[in-house]
Amino acid sequence: MEKLRHRQELVVSLLFGLWLPHCLTQTTPPSRANLASTPSGSLQAQPEQLKVRLGGYPRKHNEGRVELFYKGEWGTICDDDFSIANANVLCRQLGFVSATGWIHSAKYGKGQGKIWLDNVLCNGGEKSIGLCKSRGWGNSDCTHDEDAGVVCKDERIPGFVDSNIIDAQVDEKKVEEVRLRSVIAPGRKKLPITEGVVEVKHKDGWAQICDLGWTIKNTHVVCGMLGFPHERKVNKNFYKHLKKRAAERVSGPKVNVSAGGRQPSKAKANSRSKQSNRGKRLYLERQKNYYLIHSLACTGTEVHLAACPLEFSKPNATSSCAGGMPVVVSCMPGPLFMQNSGLKKKVKISSNVRLKGGARLGEGRVEVLKDNEWGTVCDDRWSLLSASVVCRELGFGSAKEALTGARLGQGMGPIYLNEVKCLGNEKSIWNCPFKNITSEDCQHMEDAAVRCNIPYMGLENSETWYWDSSNVTEMVMSGVKCTGNEMALSQCQHHKTVSCQKAAAKFAAGVICSETASDLVLNAPLVQQTVYIEDRPLHMLYCAAEEDCLSKSAAKANWPYGHRRLLRFSSEIRNIGRADFKPKAGRHSWVWHSCHGHYHSMDIFTHYDLLNANGSKVAEGHKASFCLEDTDCQEGISKRYECANFGDQGITVGCWDLYRHDIDCQWLDITDVKPGNYIMQIVINPNYEVAESDFTNNAMRCNCKYDGHRIWLHNCHIGDAFSEEAEKRFEKYPGQINNKIS
Repeated sequence: MEKLRHRQELVVSLLFGLWLPHCLTQTTPPSRANLASTPSGSLQAQPEQLKVRLGGYPRKHNEGRVELFYKGEWGTICDDDFSIANANVLCRQLGFVSATGWIHSAKYGKGQGKIWLDNVLCNGGEKSIGLCKSRGWGNSDCTHDEDAGVVCKDERIPGFVDSNIIDAQVDEKKVEEVRLRSVIAPGRKKLPITEGVVEVKHKDGWAQICDLGWTIKNTHVVCGMLGFPHERKVNKNFYKHLKKRAAERVSGPKVNVSAGGRQPSKAKANSRSKQSNRGKRLYLERQKNYYLIHSLACTGTEVHLAACPLEFSKPNATSSCAGGMPVVVSCMPGPLFMQNSGLKKKVKISSNVRLKGGARLGEGRVEVLKDNEWGTVCDDRWSLLSASVVCRELGFGSAKEALTGARLGQGMGPIYLNEVKCLGNEKSIWNCPFKNITSEDCQHMEDAAVRCNIPYMGLENSETWYWDSSNVTEMVMSGVKCTGNEMALSQCQHHKTVSCQKAAAKFAAGVICSETASDLVLNAPLVQQTVYIEDRPLHMLYCAAEEDCLSKSAAKANWPYGHRRLLRFSSEIRNIGRADFKPKAGRHSWVWHSCHGHYHSMDIFTHYDLLNANGSKVAEGHKASFCLEDTDCQEGISKRYECANFGDQGITVGCWDLYRHDIDCQWLDITDVKPGNYIMQIVINPNYEVAESDFTNNAMRCNCKYDGHRIWLHNCHIGDAFSEEAEKRFEKYPGQINNKIS
C-alpha cells in the first residue's frame, strides 16, 4: 500500500513538474533581469541561494578577493571583462550599498578550487552575480593569477543582517555537525552534555568515529566546536569495562549466587543492572559497525573537524574499526555553564578581556584591558585563530565567526592591538604576536569582534513563548526582574507564586525581538572641557521652570528677582550601536511645548546629578529629548534625522546629537550646593525606555571640586571604561588642591 501511494505521489509530481514550466512559459514573458545568458545567447541556470564572500590578505573588511559557493565548493571569478558594474552587484550581495572600485590580477592573493565565472558582464542592476551574462558556470580559460577582487563602500545596506564573515577555508559539506550523545545517563543528564560518544551528521542520521589513533588534540577541537574551552581525560577503562560486560550480557544472562546460595542484595542487583544497561548500549553502538570517519589528525588549533586531515571509512568495509570502539570525549565547561560546582578543576575566566555589544551570549566586540583602561582591537589580519583564543579564555568554545569592520558596534577609548596573529594555542590574546597602534593605523570603525561556539542548553525548549495575547487565560510569571545576563526568563528573579490581579490580554507582557540595537554613549572628555558656572537671572528662566529644569527651591524664589547658579556643560551623545536610536513614542504622541517652541518625544532622556561622598544627591536635573537629531556624523555616513518642520527624531548609527552648553536645561542647578568634593553623574536613557545592546556605558562620572566660586571636573569617563579596581579608587577620590588631583 505504501509503495502504491509513493508511486501515485511520484506520478503527480512528474505531471506537476511538466505542467508548471509550460504554464509559466505561456503566462510569464521573459525579462532581461531573469535571464543569465552566455555571450552566445544560451541560457545559464541561476544557482539557488548563491553565497558570496571576500577573502585574501592583506585586506580590510569591505574589500577582498571575490569567492562564490556553488555546487558545494568555493571558487573565484576571473578578471577578464570585469567592470565596476560587476563590483556593484557583488558588493550589494555582501550587504554594502555600492562598490568604489575593483581589483585585477589576484592582488589579494590567489584563490583555490574552481574559477566559477569568466567574462562576466553585468548591467549593474542585477540582484545576484549569477544573473549576469558570462561564459557559464565553471567555463573559464583563466588561472588563479587572474582572480578578481572588489572594494566596497564602507556603508551597510539598512536592515542587512548577514555579516562579511572570515570563515574556515574548508568544505564543511563533509563534516557539518558534531554532537555528544551521553551513554551513561541519556535523557536524564543535566544540560549541557559534557561527556559522551562523538557523532557526526551523515545524510539523515548520525555516525560514529573510530577511536583508533584518537588524540587529545582531536578532543580539543571537538570540545571547542561544542562550546567548551577545554577537554578532560576520559576513563577509557570504564568504557572498555562496560563494553566487555555488555558483550557478556548479550551472550546470555548469568545469575551470581553467593557461597551461601543467597541472591545478591536488591541494591547491588539494581546497580549491576544499570551498569549492564550502560555497557549494553555501548556494545550495541559498536555492533552497528558503521564509522563515517576512520581516523583524524588534528593539530588542536582547528575550529572545525572538517579542517583536520581525516580519512573516511570505505563504504563496503565490514571491520572499519577492528579492536576499537566509538570515540568518547569529555569536555570542561566554562563557569557560565557549570552545573556541578563541586568539580575539582574549574576554568578560570580572563579578567582583562571582554565582549561588548553582542545580541547573544558569547558574541561581541573584543575589548582588552591595559593600565586599568579598556580598549579595542583593530581588525587588520583578524582571523578565526585569534578569535578562538579570545573565546576560549572567556569560557566559551572555539570561534564560529571572526567579524571585522565594527560589525558588532564601535568601541570608545584607545585601540590597543593591531595585526594580531595568534597560532591558536595561546592562553590569552595578550600572548599572541601583535603590533602597537599608531594614530594613523586604525579607527573604531575597524574594531574586531567574535561569535563563539557555546554549549547547547536546551533553553529554547523550556526562548519563552511570544504570542499575540488575544487568547490569554492565565499568567505564568510575575514580578520578573532580570539583570540582563540570564540565559532564560526562568533564571531571572520573580515571584514564587504568580501575583497578578488581572489575567486579561492587556496586562500580558510582550516583546519585539531584533538582531540589532542602538548603543548610546556620552563623550566624556567634552563634558570635562566645556564645564563652567553661570549665575542666570530668574526673569530669563521662566521657560526652564515650566519644563521643571530647576531645583525645587526655585519655586520659593522671589520671581522675577534674583538668580540661579547653573553648572553648564556640553554633551555629545553618540550612537555606536548597530541600529538607529529612536524615541519610544511615535510622533502622534509627542507633546508640543509652546514656550521653547519644540516637541518632546521622550519625557526623560538624560539625568544630571551631583552626588556627595555617601552617594546621596545634592543636586539633580534632567533633559527631556525635545530634539533628537543627527548634529553630525562620521565620514561616509549621511544624516537621517532632523527636528525642523516636525521631522523624524532619532540618532543614526555613527552619528551624534550635540546639546550645546548654552541651550536651556543643559545644566545642573547648584544654587543650594555647598562647597566641597562631589561626583557628577550623567545617565542617558535612564529608565531603559529604548532598547540598547549595552546599558553599562550609559552612565558618565566625573570627580568634581566646588569652592563656592569656581568648579573643576577631573577623570570624566563612561561607566565601563576602567577596571573595577580603578573605579573603586575613583569613588574614594579625596578632592583636588590647586586644580590638581591630590
